[in-house]
Amino acid sequence: MAGFVRQTTEAAARSLRGVVTTPHWASSEAGARVLAEGGTAIEALVAAGAALAVVYPHFCGLGGDGVWMIADAGGEATALLGIGQAAAGAIADAPIPLRGPEAALTTACLVDSWDTALRLSTDRWGGRLGLHTLLGDAIRLADEGFPVSPSQTFWHDFRTAEQADWPGFSELFLGDGLQRQPALGQTLRRIAADGARSFYDGALAEEIAADLADAGAPLTLSDLAATRTDTVAPLRLAYRDLTLLAPPPPTQGVTTLGIMGVLDGLDMAGKPVGSADFVHALVEAVKQAFLDRPRIADPAFAPDVSTDLLDPQRLAAKTRAIDPSAALPWPYRHQTGDTALLAAVDSEGRTASLLQSLYFDWGSGVVGRRTGILWQNRGAAFSVDPESPNLLVPGKRPFYTLNPGLALKDGRPCLAYGTQGADGQPQTLSLLLSLLIDHGLDPLSALSAPRFLLGRTFSDLADSLKIESSLGEPALSALRDLGHEVAPIPPFSPLGGQAGVIRIHADGLIEAAHDPRSDGGAIGL
Repeated sequence: MAGFVRQTTEAAARSLRGVVTTPHWASSEAGARVLAEGGTAIEALVAAGAALAVVYPHFCGLGGDGVWMIADAGGEATALLGIGQAAAGAIADAPIPLRGPEAALTTACLVDSWDTALRLSTDRWGGRLGLHTLLGDAIRLADEGFPVSPSQTFWHDFRTAEQADWPGFSELFLGDGLQRQPALGQTLRRIAADGARSFYDGALAEEIAADLADAGAPLTLSDLAATRTDTVAPLRLAYRDLTLLAPPPPTQGVTTLGIMGVLDGLDMAGKPVGSADFVHALVEAVKQAFLDRPRIADPAFAPDVSTDLLDPQRLAAKTRAIDPSAALPWPYRHQTGDTALLAAVDSEGRTASLLQSLYFDWGSGVVGRRTGILWQNRGAAFSVDPESPNLLVPGKRPFYTLNPGLALKDGRPCLAYGTQGADGQPQTLSLLLSLLIDHGLDPLSALSAPRFLLGRTFSDLADSLKIESSLGEPALSALRDLGHEVAPIPPFSPLGGQAGVIRIHADGLIEAAHDPRSDGGAIGL
């Protein structure tokens, strides 16, 4: 793309006029074209998000959800929770299926979140582009096809043994070659022509409901019609000289802020990057915040615990509970999940960060024959424990792992960030934020640093501390001496997730990068 500045393996994308970052180059290009035409950051992410829903089908799609963090140049911030609700006929049976038709038990709110975000863009920012324009790249990619990404190949091959039980899956998705999705292209074309709400009401919605019924999923047309994005105020936490923003429950944004609140009482700048002391402090802060995570649930059905969990005295007590010479045992169950982060800053300094998700890689595995939509399995995040605030109830939203973030300095946006990774999201974000804020690393350097992931994963049921081996054996050995059950994983492992970061400097310079573990990167104007 002539005239644009791309992230390289050595340097982040830098610009004074706007940037976009996503995990796939086709998605980043779609967003950059919108910015180049004078579009807003929100409009750029809708175009990029639609393209990503096509080219990254294993991580996100129209059958999933989206959570946004949005701020204007003056720091006025809004969170959009595009989270589908449980079917009206949902029953708290044990266990909740992880895959297949019965796993498709929550509605999909991503398309409605695009619509809500675009209305905000129009009303507050003077945005002028609609879905009929912004979905063009996504439609072309679905119709003409695109080369299967290495990430899609990995997750397609990893789930080969399960695919026979996923209706419509094997006939559509490839592990290699040119991937086309003609039915999805037609669905996108209809949304572009008829508007986002056609996904939930009218002829297209009837076809979506018919696809779900044919597969044996519990969702109905009335469930689709009831799906709406919530526009809410972000949670806030002071960290050093910044204010960190995160989406409220049912997301785990409060957990990410809780980790940072615990770290705020530690001298993280005095702990060398890559040292055992640095990693130990991060991991122990994660544990302290995760102890409270079972209390998070849909505030329409359970108490909102955000104020309690972010109480300064509570966080200070958790900081004091960290033993610098010993690891706290960790017996808690891991939740899997895969997601995709997109972020943009436009020429006016307005910022948006978006996470799109199907929950597990490939979601429920159920593909609509008529519409080409792969449906999420987010309902698997519900509990069937009657005492849990996250108990499955009709119309309820599940505990939600997505939590994109923004940071303000002197009241103005200075960071936009987020990551794939379910339980790994708060862990990776705490690492990135400490590297960016406490140690002053640039976005690409922070994203390239060795990652850790505490707890069980899809491939390792041990409650161990997975750490990329690039941390080095001296640090790994020192962590073992502290009592951590260290399990080395390869550098730039898929377990490390795919994160993205944009940094906005006080002089207006914007630096952006996406994860070296992904298939994309940042583009500046």
